[in-house]
Amino acid sequence: MIRVLLADDQLLVRAGFRALLDAQPDIEVAGEAADGEEAVRLVRELRPDTVLMDIRMPHLDGLAATRTITGDPDLGDVKVVMLTTFELDEYVFEAIRSGASGFLVKDTEPEELLRAVRAVVGGDALLSPGVTRRLIAEFAARSKEPAAATGLSELTEREREVMTLVGIGLSNEEIARRLVVSPLTAKTHVSRTMVKLGARDRAQLVVLAYESGLVRPGWLG
Repeated sequence: MIRVLLADDQLLVRAGFRALLDAQPDIEVAGEAADGEEAVRLVRELRPDTVLMDIRMPHLDGLAATRTITGDPDLGDVKVVMLTTFELDEYVFEAIRSGASGFLVKDTEPEELLRAVRAVVGGDALLSPGVTRRLIAEFAARSKEPAAATGLSELTEREREVMTLVGIGLSNEEIARRLVVSPLTAKTHVSRTMVKLGARDRAQLVVLAYESGLVRPGWLG
């Protein structure tokens, strides 16, 4: 059973998500929070598998709450998914840097929301390739000139190649086709790369690819 915490200051939004999630045989809503402080407290108390976290909330906003949760070693298994009104909300990029596993727009299709919850808990890529590419394009446009590649010495040549392909927005299936390997092999390479670099998830691996200089702005086709 996947346990989800809802964190949003709008009761109607929480009610809509609860109705959808609780109707699934493999998902249950573990609790609800109306602000960031309550979200952090309930995460520590309830230990959900994932948190659907609104960015703009009173008392403590979603970004600060996310940094608190992802910065706590005892909560390392809790995945945070940010909720935003706009796909390219200016806060989304800071959310990824803060440790969020990805983001969803509030008007996303119900099937996509359910798929995302299951995917992030399962450790797979949360963001669809299209959304990932928009995220990367915006990140590249906002980023400064990356420093020379650092922290990549532990990676094999194949892992560096895979990280580059993740960085330009390819899915595991697309990476597999590009490298002529099976999707499972591609996923294994991605997972090993994340472990070696200490990346919580695929979204952070994308950021690291840019910040390390392995991928440069303008490479996105």
